[in-house]
Amino acid sequence: MGMAVGGSSGGPVSEPNIVPLIDVLLVLIIIFMVITPRTPTGLQTLVPQPPPPNQKQTEPDQRTIVVQVMNGGKVMINQDQSNWNDLGPRLFDIFKERADKIAFVKGDEDVEFAQVARAIDIMRGSGIDHVGLITAKIEAGQ
Repeated sequence: MGMAVGGSSGGPVSEPNIVPLIDVLLVLIIIFMVITPRTPTGLQTLVPQPPPPNQKQTEPDQRTIVVQVMNGGKVMINQDQSNWNDLGPRLFDIFKERADKIAFVKGDEDVEFAQVARAIDIMRGSGIDHVGLITAKIEAGQ
């Protein structure tokens, strides 16, 4: 505490020293700025866009890879049957020579999302940079 000598009343007047209080407040502000929770970010996904209504629908490109998760734990890469253990190595072999590492995942209606997420995780682990989602509406062109 500091003390001011003199003044209009003639007696000693005590004034609080607020400099340490300001120092403590500045330190607290810095601490709260550092520990501010970051906004969580998920996986980036691509959703194929349907063609314009006046354009005829064409066959998909042969280089497009679609991993389909089906009921009963079955997995298909395009039209080839696969299983969960071989999915990662097969995708790695497919994409090791390609510059564009983009693939799509499609899940049946009755499949739990955990199975689709498992497929996405395996796809990302085998070197695929961008994973797109195919839904029933997009496939129907809506």
